[in-house]
Amino acid sequence: MTKIHILNGAQPYAFAPGALNETLANLAKTTLEAQGHEVRLTIVAQGYDVEAEVENHLWADVVLLQFPVNWMGVPWSFKKYMDEVYTVGMDGRLSDGDGRSASAPKANYGMGGKLAGTRYMISATLNAPAEAFDDPDEPFFEGMSLDDLLRPVHLNAKFFGMTPLPSFGAFDVMKNPDVEGDLSRFELHLATTFGGLANEAA
Repeated sequence: MTKIHILNGAQPYAFAPGALNETLANLAKTTLEAQGHEVRLTIVAQGYDVEAEVENHLWADVVLLQFPVNWMGVPWSFKKYMDEVYTVGMDGRLSDGDGRSASAPKANYGMGGKLAGTRYMISATLNAPAEAFDDPDEPFFEGMSLDDLLRPVHLNAKFFGMTPLPSFGAFDVMKNPDVEGDLSRFELHLATTFGGLANEAA
């Protein structure tokens, strides 16, 4: 049984109340629980206890980050969560400093994480269409992938020693939504990803 901590990092707005992210987070919870995993869910915009969230990270085998991409990054309330929770965790629980030592003050920055063995998975929703990514002829992202765009999120996780699982993206969700298709793809992504973890454990 895998212990999974889901973070719903959506910030509700009148034009985007966060229904799809809520649906994806809840689908992940019910699907993974049905597979026999133990799941905890935090809805960031509803508030959280910082100490409890540090403990959730220590408890989890996998942290699933569910959020909409707002202005090329995570919503402000999710960034606030990271600022508060991860800063408190710098007391030695999530990270032993920034990885540098007095004997080598310029080396190994970012390598002090204490969550080695913990995996994480990004599941993001975007207004941008999938065709805007991975195509050098598209002028905005210029060939970038979704993971390239979300590199700061990946680096945050790496700072604490976590390793990535394959990311999931639901694209074009405002102008050309395909909710049924997104949910079907997400269920398959969960089955493939967490089935792979079960095979590793076996």
